[in-house]
Amino acid sequence: MSATEQKLAAAAASSGTMRAQTRQAKQVPRHLRRILSLADFDRAARRHLPRMVYGFVSGGVETDASLRDNAAAFADWGFVPRMLQNVSTRQQRTQLFGRPYAAPFGIAPMGASALVAYRGDLVLAQAAAGANIPMIMSASSLIRLEEVRANGPNSWYQAYLPGDAARIEPLVDRVAAAGFDTFVLTADVPVSANRENNIRNGYTMPLQPSLRLFWDGATHPFWSLGTFLRTISKHGMPHFENMDVGRGPPILSRNLERAVGVRDQLAWEHLALIRRRWKGKLVVKGILAKEDAHLAREHGADGIIVSNHGGRQLDGAVSPLRVLPEIAAAAKDLVVMYDGGIRRGTDVLKALALGAQFVFVARPFLYAAAVAGEDGVRHAIRLLSEEVHRDMALLGITDLAQLGPHYLRPLGAPKA
Repeated sequence: MSATEQKLAAAAASSGTMRAQTRQAKQVPRHLRRILSLADFDRAARRHLPRMVYGFVSGGVETDASLRDNAAAFADWGFVPRMLQNVSTRQQRTQLFGRPYAAPFGIAPMGASALVAYRGDLVLAQAAAGANIPMIMSASSLIRLEEVRANGPNSWYQAYLPGDAARIEPLVDRVAAAGFDTFVLTADVPVSANRENNIRNGYTMPLQPSLRLFWDGATHPFWSLGTFLRTISKHGMPHFENMDVGRGPPILSRNLERAVGVRDQLAWEHLALIRRRWKGKLVVKGILAKEDAHLAREHGADGIIVSNHGGRQLDGAVSPLRVLPEIAAAAKDLVVMYDGGIRRGTDVLKALALGAQFVFVARPFLYAAAVAGEDGVRHAIRLLSEEVHRDMALLGITDLAQLGPHYLRPLGAPKA
């Protein structure tokens, strides 16, 4: 192809991209056209949700030190873009466990999503399937995993498990029978965290009826009528449906803690047990030490998610971005994924440059579901994907495989 032909092809591709973006903008529902970023969904959700529900989703643990550092860690890196690279052919399709996805990000697991957004787990699963990205459903969800998988074939299952083989094995079999192909074991919840913000905001699980709870709902009628009362009227009192092989307790049950089981006995031997029984892909979520990445591999994991649980477990736990490079270097043939603090396309690219092969995003997608249902989640996915596409051009790359630490520099004063 001559230089002139290359220029014409690039111009045509650029024109096609602009036309596609224009069509996409017209497809955005009118009430979402002022939502320009994931942060806008956060602000909208703060207005829409009762204080107790918004606080449950947005908060971390104790001083929120880890929650703050998850975002701050991205600001410690700056890009070194390349110029005049002809980025007209850029694309962000990604292979993960041998399957192609349309973008390098997916939806992380979030418990009690259907309390935040009407039929929240289904909304997230359906939007993810429509966009061809993965969605991880939480064991502490309120809609049966079989229904979620049937409506979202891109869904993975994430487990909170007690150290009890008699409870682990039947659950693994149930997940397999539902058709899931990826099982995620969350490893960083041996005990419940000290979430003081939940107590201050009036959020408890199980829910405890009170005048404060009633007032919080009454002052947020769109959530009360459109999510909580609508759920009860159409589907009855929500239960924790997926923590065990059978149905769990309702959200008002005082037996919830007993139903969860003793998680502080969970050990690597239980991961090996799951591996022997589970034929699909096996992932461990909550890895922050390279030694644990080695152990996950030795006990049969196919991949790991580097994560500090969104700053919601051990206060002061290091941001996953700060340990990502050393874990990625030590992971060998493990698939290394990342979760924590991603809010922009630039955050996605920084995590990939530091060694992640894929990233997961949680709170913003749940805010989008709360504010505007499946339309909201589709819009949030579109916004983040468009940012990645644009930022790849500005960085000077056409394929995500080109990313590496050479595109980044640490910011701040140099060490003496």
